[in-house]
Parts: sequence; structure tokens; C-alpha cells
Amino acid sequence: MSYHRITSIDDPYFKPLHELLGSIFPPEEVLAYELWREPLLDESIHVYAALHGEEVVGSTEYRYYPALRVAMTDFTIIGKPSLGVGRFLMRSRQRDLERLANESGTEPIGMFAEIYDPYRAASHEFGGVSPMNPYVRREVLSHMGYKRLDLPYVHPSWDHEGHAVTELDLGFLPQDETVDEIDASLVVAFLTGYYSALPNKPEAWLSMIDYLKGMSKVRLLPL
Repeated sequence: MSYHRITSIDDPYFKPLHELLGSIFPPEEVLAYELWREPLLDESIHVYAALHGEEVVGSTEYRYYPALRVAMTDFTIIGKPSLGVGRFLMRSRQRDLERLANESGTEPIGMFAEIYDPYRAASHEFGGVSPMNPYVRREVLSHMGYKRLDLPYVHPSWDHEGHAVTELDLGFLPQDETVDEIDASLVVAFLTGYYSALPNKPEAWLSMIDYLKGMSKVRLLPL
């Protein structure tokens, strides 16, 4: 299996990757094909495809924020079971994030990820791929050490319609597994920066940000 970075929608592997995204995630979570052109040119956004021969069998997108000392996993897709895609993507991403941190001269404190709540996302098929089942994914992420932030989480929809997506928790994988809270100001800085690309913000998201601004710490709870 090979780990192939995609930096253009003209990359021959981008079309099957985008089709994989659309088959796994609900429409409000998938950026339109042409709207990927500009983000893929951003050096700080890392989109990789897992290639089994010439077939795209998985993908992951992530970024590292040196000023905040945190990473974000935008998505991880396993397109086919029983190939070891999930572990391959996790290990490849981990090595690359370590490289990015070293190059920036910073020590990471953890990584954010939006994690589906299976009880709120049960209506989605997620491509019918068993490893993408939200119950399975949540348990795997829990085993990895992810915790969920203790707040009612919403995020703006990626279809640019400005809808509030409420089926996910905001998770955090602390570098130090004994950590049970993080600074609320870090969460605000991360979320406002991460969603700056979306001009339409739902009122529920703005209220959540205001709520966080009134806090000093956010508890980290088991998934």
C-alpha cells in the first residue's frame, strides 16, 4: 500500500477519493468537487490517499497548527475492510505529523477530531463499510485514547448552507493521557480558525463559541 499526497483536483486519484467521500459521509459533510481546488493548494492542508495498486482504498486529511501546538484530523476513510487500511493511515499520518512538529520546532499537546455519536447518526449508511460504522469508529477512537469535550457541540455544514450539524462530538487525543481538561481559549482559537473558511455560521455555532469564551477549562470525558 502506498501513501499518496493529493495537492490538486487534477490529480487522477482525486476523483475516486471524492467519490469515496460522497459514498461514506452525508452530503452536508462533503465539500463540492470544484470547491476543493483552492484548499488543496494550501500547504498546511494534508490530503492523502491510501493506494492499493491503482485503487483508492482509503484517505485521510489533517493539519498541524504550530502556534497552538495541536493537530486536527479532518477525516479518515476506510474504503475496504480487511486490508489494514485504518492502521496504515494512522501510522502514516502519525509519522507525518511528527515531521511537521519537528520542522516547526514545537512539541504537540494533542489532536482534535470530530467524532460521530452513533445514537445521533444512526440514520447514515456510511457507505455500508463496516469499519466506518459510527459504533465501530467510536470504539476504535476510544481505544486510541480520544476523549470528548464536555460541551454540546455543533459545527457549520460544509455545503456552505450554514446549517448546524449536531451529530458529532468534538474529540481530543491528549499527548499526555492523564490530562482530563484543556484550556477553553485553545478550543475557541482552534474552532474559529478551522471554520474561518466557511462564511455562513449557524446561530447555534456562534452561541457555542460565546459559551466557550465564558469558560476557563473544558473537561475531557470518556467517549
